[in-house]
Amino acid sequence: MSREVFRLVKYSAKRGIALSIVVILAVYATIIIANMGGFVDEIIKNEVLMGISLSVRENPAYQRLTPSEMRELINELYEKEIERLGLDKPFIYRSFGYLKDALTLDLGRALYLSSDSGSRTVRYIILERLPATMLLFTTTNLILFSLSLFAGLYLSRHYQSKLDKVIVTLSPLSSIPGWFYGIFLILIFASLLRILPYGGLVDAPPPPTPLGYALSVMKHMILPVTSWLIAYSFIQIYVRRTFFLMFSSEDYVEMAKAKGLPPRLIERRYVLRPTLPPIITDFALMLIGSWMGAIITERVFGWPGIGSLFYRAVGLFDSPVIIGEIVIYAYLLAITVFVLDVVYAVVDPRIRIGGM
Repeated sequence: MSREVFRLVKYSAKRGIALSIVVILAVYATIIIANMGGFVDEIIKNEVLMGISLSVRENPAYQRLTPSEMRELINELYEKEIERLGLDKPFIYRSFGYLKDALTLDLGRALYLSSDSGSRTVRYIILERLPATMLLFTTTNLILFSLSLFAGLYLSRHYQSKLDKVIVTLSPLSSIPGWFYGIFLILIFASLLRILPYGGLVDAPPPPTPLGYALSVMKHMILPVTSWLIAYSFIQIYVRRTFFLMFSSEDYVEMAKAKGLPPRLIERRYVLRPTLPPIITDFALMLIGSWMGAIITERVFGWPGIGSLFYRAVGLFDSPVIIGEIVIYAYLLAITVFVLDVVYAVVDPRIRIGGM
């Protein structure tokens, strides 16, 4: 094994261990917070006791029991149910079991929520919702990334043009979140003009043919995608344009111009190529962040993704679902950061692996 390969492996191992520790700490903190330090257990215990009490008191077979006998029966059934649920052990002890299950993606069963097929398994509930979120926000971010990249390059070539000044002027619009624009888009195109649906994933009932189903989904995506493009395209274009302008003023670019190289070649080789690693990093992190950070947007448009699922889970104190979503996000984020670090170390000669 050559020295460079050994240094790369050593660097990757260090980054992998560091990220693993961060993921473990983040997941354990999520378990503590989602269970409110064990307070959610008390809520569950009270609901179990109430359910058993009602079932016993309303059961005709137990009507002849005396009040004391009925209380003894309720307590006996309650203790058995608590033992079955594992709530008879201290929370701090069970939290490490939750951590092991979470890290191995054994996410257990939801307390209240279920999938459309009726399953209470957290993994199935999340996997049922994840594709819808990935479809919407991957599409949105791909369009946003391509638009900002090419528009930023164009504006860097036409600095101080009228279009450049318009983009700079409109960039503060991105301080308003996408869901805010989404409300106005719904009012205009769904309520007033009635040419687009209010929300949801597909028409009801769904079209029977695959082509019709796909077209229906695309129609429902128009408003949420447009709301995010209005909210974030101007600032993204402005950032890319400024980034390209900074690299265009480097000495090696001036030297390339002095050599008489074609402008397109200079732009592709000396401006775009050095800026791609940080741009790709920003895109990857933005993409993963949007998968978990689009709760309000999904609620506004009735989009059945993991953002809406997280909102419902928080409202119902369904801690297994909350923990499951955070675990999935933590894994995705850690894997993305690790891959980006390794790619940086391989392709970017400015990174000194041995010094990290």
